[in-house]
Amino acid sequence: MSDPVKKQAALYIVATPIGNLGDMTGRAVEIMKMVDLIAAEDTRHSGRLLQHFGVATRMTSYHDFSDETRVDDLIGKLSGGLSIALISDAGTPLISDPGYRLVVRARQAGIPVIPIPGACALTTALSAAGLPSDRFVFEGFPSAKRVARLKQFEGLLKEVRTLIFYESPHRILDCVQDLHAVFGSDREVVLCRELTKTFESIHGDTLGNLLPWLQQDDNRQRGEFVVLVKGAEENPVQELDGDAERVLDILLEELSTKQAAAMAARITGVKKNLLYQRALSRME
Repeated sequence: MSDPVKKQAALYIVATPIGNLGDMTGRAVEIMKMVDLIAAEDTRHSGRLLQHFGVATRMTSYHDFSDETRVDDLIGKLSGGLSIALISDAGTPLISDPGYRLVVRARQAGIPVIPIPGACALTTALSAAGLPSDRFVFEGFPSAKRVARLKQFEGLLKEVRTLIFYESPHRILDCVQDLHAVFGSDREVVLCRELTKTFESIHGDTLGNLLPWLQQDDNRQRGEFVVLVKGAEENPVQELDGDAERVLDILLEELSTKQAAAMAARITGVKKNLLYQRALSRME
């Protein structure tokens, strides 16, 4: 049984469903009924959600394009003793959704910021993707411009943690094509579409196979996407065996450190950098 909600002058960060309305928490509904004002990304969209749950609290608009005057107004209300719930169109606010500026200003003003957890597309996708989930990187929406998007992907090529992106239906094909161009055909990827909704699908494959699969059916390109890419393989630490050590020691008697490492690498097949570092340690 949940603790009763106590009203206080605070900014509540309230998660809402990403699709299935059954994922709305009872605590979130209680908070939205209790607060003095709800700051919503889209008041018309959120109005239907509030009506469904019988929430009659007044709403005001707050989104990424809101100017500082709007932030000042909300902070003024909070400082004056009112309580406000911040919600986005779907999921947890601030996770690729508006709210960062408001939360920063509230904390700077000493106003309590209270999270009300719930649905979040990235964790929902990660939990069912079957990719390593102990460490991951959330990159939000890739750039809409191809050159910038390719540069972003190239910067992540050697990232060993699972990569998570959001993507829209009109750019999903371009996104997967660019992932394929940068990460290659063999990298594993999982495409999660319309999570918790009627046409939810989770499809995993290599990028080489996923691209034609996506192109075969326009329906597979519709809806909101979470794209998860398996991280790069970590390079195992290569140890020097006894033979490589002996070869290196002999060469160091006659050659410079750099020359000895290069020659030992040609003889033994061990990486030159590893041999060079071992040669340097001999000099310490």
